[in-house]
Amino acid sequence: MTEMTLDQIKQENKAIFDKQRRYLMVVAASVAAVVLYYLVFFHFFGVSSQQFEMGNSKIMSYFLHMFVWRDFWDWPFGYYFKQIGITLAIVFGGTLTASLVALPLSFLAARNVMTGPFRLIAIMMRRIFDVLRGIDMAIWGMIFVRAVGLGPLAGVMAVFIQDLGLFGKLYAESHEAADKKPSRGLTAMGANNLQKHRFGIFTQSFPTFLALSISA
Repeated sequence: MTEMTLDQIKQENKAIFDKQRRYLMVVAASVAAVVLYYLVFFHFFGVSSQQFEMGNSKIMSYFLHMFVWRDFWDWPFGYYFKQIGITLAIVFGGTLTASLVALPLSFLAARNVMTGPFRLIAIMMRRIFDVLRGIDMAIWGMIFVRAVGLGPLAGVMAVFIQDLGLFGKLYAESHEAADKKPSRGLTAMGANNLQKHRFGIFTQSFPTFLALSISA
């Protein structure tokens, strides 16, 4: 009785079951493609099964040793907590500075602010933001270590540069998403461009600016 009922359901919803069958075939084909890719990759670079097993065993050994705490009470906890505090200070300082610097620069990248002949400035600022956030923070860190030496300052500058590119782009997009009606009303009242950007755009994008700065 149950099989007949199931057959009836399949007949009545044939399109749904056909779609499910196609979905499973796509999943199976994707899994087969991934497996084939790894087989070709291992064969091309000469990775044998013994090397693969040895690598996995070493990784598992390293992972297990992470949870083997010997002489726990003899650890230099003061040094550890000091380094954690320095790390948090580096991240906070770099992020806070980036958010404050990115805010005025984001207006230069907003296409609804930089209109007419100033449109080129918005394009250039967007490309600059893309470059800043496109380079990994570790690369920026190595550059600034070379420039200012090893220490917290290099870390702050690396965080600042990459967050500047990220915040600048996001802030500019929040400016562009602002409703145009308040700016039009301010224009009708005789407000200048600075007043329109301040009260017509920034008042709408400020919650986004605050949320992004806090969440980062």
